Amino acid sequence: MKHLLTILCVFISTFAMVAQDKLYEKSNVGIKGGYNLSSASIDGDTDTKTKNGFHVGVYNEIFLKKYIALQTELLYSQQGYKISNNAGNFTQELNYINLPVMLKIYPHKNLYLEGGPQIGVAIYHKETIDASFDLFDSESEYNPNDYDFGWNVGTGFRTDSGLTLGIRYYFGTNKVYDQGNQKNRVLQISAGFGF
Repeated sequence: MKHLLTILCVFISTFAMVAQDKLYEKSNVGIKGGYNLSSASIDGDTDTKTKNGFHVGVYNEIFLKKYIALQTELLYSQQGYKISNNAGNFTQELNYINLPVMLKIYPHKNLYLEGGPQIGVAIYHKETIDASFDLFDSESEYNPNDYDFGWNVGTGFRTDSGLTLGIRYYFGTNKVYDQGNQKNRVLQISAGFGF
């Protein structure tokens, strides 16, 4: 909980920066949400099946120069993956509070490219095993690592009225579990509105 409060303090302080010194009229705060298509990379070359989910949260975009902005976000994100083989299906549900910090470049006033790091705090997890034989079906809890870290790259479109549409890909660099080598992968499609 202490770490979650630290993340919240960092995010709130960036809101305060915009309120005190708005560098450009385009700087804004807003809400965003959308669709997650998540999976995991195992040993760098084997990918799992995808799992559907969503993300929702708030963001703060500060323009550093006319065409360069820094955007911090605080997002609730449903992630996880599925593994299927002859023995049955394994489903991993992982929910995070994520804090992406994105550098955005606007090659056109309404089009942006973005990239940057993200840290996540795991707040919920559930593992379900659906075996080929009902006798072995179970719901278990394996303790994932509390934190996830990785990088985002993406692009999007922002209208003059503040509506944004974007697509982003996240590739985690931390292992989901101490055992094994699963790393989060998430494709996000978002819509947002700045105020």
